Amino acid sequence: MIDLLLKHYIPLTYLLEFLAAVTGLFYYKKYRNSAAKYFILFLIIIAISDALNYYTWYVGSDKALSFLIGTKFEKNHWWTTLYWDIGAILFYTFYFYKILKKQLFKNIIKYSGYLFFVFSLIYITLHWEQFFYEFFTVFDVLGAIIICLCSVFYFIEILLSDKILNFYKSLNFYISVAIFFWWLIITPLSFYSVYFTYEIGKNFFDLDFVHLRRQVYLFSNMFMYLTFTIALIWCRPENEINKEK
Repeated sequence: MIDLLLKHYIPLTYLLEFLAAVTGLFYYKKYRNSAAKYFILFLIIIAISDALNYYTWYVGSDKALSFLIGTKFEKNHWWTTLYWDIGAILFYTFYFYKILKKQLFKNIIKYSGYLFFVFSLIYITLHWEQFFYEFFTVFDVLGAIIICLCSVFYFIEILLSDKILNFYKSLNFYISVAIFFWWLIITPLSFYSVYFTYEIGKNFFDLDFVHLRRQVYLFSNMFMYLTFTIALIWCRPENEINKEK
């Protein structure tokens, strides 16, 4: 079973992403008056961005994007870094700033996002060449810290308020749980990126690590996107939950 899933790793990942995005579109009307509408838009953007990520399939001597061979854009490290390692983190700082209530927590998240953005620009500028052929571990680590802050602050607010009575009905709770565990599981892999590197004219892969990495990503993605999908269907908007109190 696992071998079958791994064999179809890429189409399965696409399916999960677009399932969550399409589900969000289908239920958009239910969430249009809440912050969840931004999350649905985010799912759509991520699904499209990830699809664009595979432009590298068309980079080859006899393929449509053959002119990219030998250029900085031959591989997609730069694009993944922009839309996921940086873009996703900035979105979650924005989203949790919207849903958190305590001003102290909101300020910490807001300024963490600003600092992360500025740091990212400076770091990419100073490591311009590496930007196109390797992933930056520092972004993964800092991103994981910010995601943990967002999730923990949300959990604290739940515990300190009457939201604890209806937390299982909230989409934000499942978003927080899903991204918390996803980043917690995935981030350690970045420390072993030395076994999965690329430079123009040179590749180095450790096949054992590649297989392990693929398994971890597959099951983590399944957990996260299925959680999003089911939560969008089952949960109710925050304003409706608040009316029940």
